[in-house]
Amino acid sequence: MQLCLVAIIAGVCSSALIIAFRLSYESLQLLWLTDVDNFQSMAPEHRLFLPLAGVSVILAFAYMTGFKHYRMGIPFVIYRVKKFYGVIPFRATLNQFFGGMAALASGFSVGREGPSVHLGAAGSSFLGQWLKLPYNSIRILTGCGIAAGISASFNTPFAAVLFVMEVVLREYKIHIFIPVMLAAACGSVMSRMVFGVHHELDFLTIAQFDNWVYLYLILFGAVMGAIATFFNNQLMSLMQWFRPMSMVRRLLLAALITGVVGFFVPEAMGTGLSAIQWVVDTPSQFDLLLYILLAKFILTLFAIALGIPGGLIGPTLGLGVLCGAVLLYPLQAVTETEHLTSSFALLGMAGFLTAVLHAPLAALSAIMELSFSTDVILPAMLVIVPAYVTSTQFFGNRSIFIRQLDYQKLEYTTTSIQDTLQKVGVLAVCDKQYKLFVDAGDHHIIQFLDTDPTHPVVLKSEYEIDSEFHWVHYDFSMNPYDSKPLVKDQMQGVQSQATLAEVWEILQKKRSGAVYIYGETNKSIIGVITWDMVRNFLHRKEY
Repeated sequence: MQLCLVAIIAGVCSSALIIAFRLSYESLQLLWLTDVDNFQSMAPEHRLFLPLAGVSVILAFAYMTGFKHYRMGIPFVIYRVKKFYGVIPFRATLNQFFGGMAALASGFSVGREGPSVHLGAAGSSFLGQWLKLPYNSIRILTGCGIAAGISASFNTPFAAVLFVMEVVLREYKIHIFIPVMLAAACGSVMSRMVFGVHHELDFLTIAQFDNWVYLYLILFGAVMGAIATFFNNQLMSLMQWFRPMSMVRRLLLAALITGVVGFFVPEAMGTGLSAIQWVVDTPSQFDLLLYILLAKFILTLFAIALGIPGGLIGPTLGLGVLCGAVLLYPLQAVTETEHLTSSFALLGMAGFLTAVLHAPLAALSAIMELSFSTDVILPAMLVIVPAYVTSTQFFGNRSIFIRQLDYQKLEYTTTSIQDTLQKVGVLAVCDKQYKLFVDAGDHHIIQFLDTDPTHPVVLKSEYEIDSEFHWVHYDFSMNPYDSKPLVKDQMQGVQSQATLAEVWEILQKKRSGAVYIYGETNKSIIGVITWDMVRNFLHRKEY
């Protein structure tokens, strides 16, 4: 119950941060555009230089906060969740807020979900650190913040929950699921209060299909999986290719490419909303559709590969819509297809998103919420499954986030033991009924041990500048050369916010001993955890 209450607070805080971010970059766009993301309304010469102005702002904030804090986005958040319990650096968050705002306002082909995930995670983790919650609880709160951020950004609460479970946390546990759902609901409610019930893609609808079209959808999904694999491979190749180049030069090159391509194809600039709207409004112009698809493909690859601070999912949705509309054209030989444009745009979005991110459930729920219809479930399944299977089994593709983590050499894997122990705080396991002796002699301790105590015995030794804690117990080694009946194992202190994983790292080499848990300072002992307690926890039975 306490975690659910904190999750609601975290959801509100993260949602407020995301809403402020979205209002900021949209307000900037409306200074030079007639509508949000409508770069066609801007003069061509202005589109040429706008990305350079955006990069100048990005570099200015990166310089002020320190270039080493320039890591951000969804892969970075996954890394922090896996290795640092979701604790997000403050300077990296500043870079994400202002850098992402500049990137989106200046027309780069990036999405707002990258900043939304980063800022949502940061808002919740800051709350958890301020409340001094255990690290395992901070990790869950980080997932709550991510769900609230995505929900507030796209008004898709169910997809936000599945994204957190499927991509970030990669587990389904009821004690995690419930608070994440609450946070996502908070994000959706706050988003509707500010932006209304509808979202930018509510013009996409699903139509009724003839039964024979379902067979084509299977082939359609397989092709989408192949295209998405090609996209991932090219993105990673570009990242490798430009790796020797300095960050300043990479960002300037991204601005130059975006400006030049945007000069000729303004529909390809921005998050992709204008391209999606254009597909639905003018579905018959096949040549121009291919032109925009190629331009969007190039702008997205170079923006992400060269390090522009923004998300990948937004432009992925746009590319999926464009690919879906292109792959609808072969059906013109046998039937009227104009009424199917919106449907294939949705299905293309689902297939492309699935194969790029390896998140089939999140993709299915996203298009279901975007279309406000459950009729999309069956055709979407027929696209998502072959897209995923083709991508993984035939082409060996992996999630783009995992490939980016490998490229950046950021660890994201844990052993099964570490994964289990990281989910349990030390305060939930430690023995708080220990017996404490301060500078006592052996005969006093032996006298107490003879009473057969059931809780640990701790000896505290006071020194001028420090104190030491020892776990005292009888020597059962049966060593005939050791005449001392007592064993005094020096104990290392572990902070009360830590998890059993930190205790395991200290004790696993000797497979014995104990640690003490402390609060504000390392002299204030709260409880004791022995090696046997850790071992018994690992061997517990579960349902």
